[in-house]
Amino acid sequence: MPAAGTPARFAVPSTTDLNPIWHPSPNFGSRRDGLGPSLVVLHYTAMNSAQAALDRLCDPQYEVSAHYLIGCGGTLWQMVREEDRAWHAGAGEWRGQTDINSRSIGIELDNRGDHPFSEPQLATLETLLLAILSRWKIPPSGVLGHSDMAPGRKIDPGPRFPWSRLEHQALAAQSGAGDCPQNLTQEAFRAAARAAGYTAQTDDDTLLATVRLRHRPSATGPLHPADFAALIP
Repeated sequence: MPAAGTPARFAVPSTTDLNPIWHPSPNFGSRRDGLGPSLVVLHYTAMNSAQAALDRLCDPQYEVSAHYLIGCGGTLWQMVREEDRAWHAGAGEWRGQTDINSRSIGIELDNRGDHPFSEPQLATLETLLLAILSRWKIPPSGVLGHSDMAPGRKIDPGPRFPWSRLEHQALAAQSGAGDCPQNLTQEAFRAAARAAGYTAQTDDDTLLATVRLRHRPSATGPLHPADFAALIP
């Protein structure tokens, strides 16, 4: 593997219609095993400002990065070329596949996790997603939250993220409205979740909480038929 952060790799950022501000991070490497982007993983920064997040994502001490950061005012920074492997996802699994960093493009959203996402930020995200999905031939089902692939370890982009807005523009998979078996069991729910992509090992309560973060963020209480239905196209 070539050494991470070599100056030649900083030369040309990926192009988008948004003209992102190029702010290179030294925290990246080559995608492994010849993999290219087949997923997009959305995060929130959980920091007090976009500048604080930018500093962290570009600091070699922390060994974290993302391909893009979108400020609450809609400003877009790019830190790692899409062709390269940013260090944003960490340990996790989706559809039985690990090393999500080698398979994905990471987008950080300037948000602490305790307030709504801004209109300018979401507008920039939508334009960026449209370009990325087109460029890499990624289907809407390939757009994930960090929580989806790291259940119990991560909860971002959190319950305030407006997934339905992306769904309406075919920028994320639609939540289902399928039929639920008359006698819903935890085993049936786990099988439906696994078929939908949730293959990481986790306990029943964490799996339910993870699915709800994406599909039913206001839901509480025990397993409900609507939890199962949300997973069925």
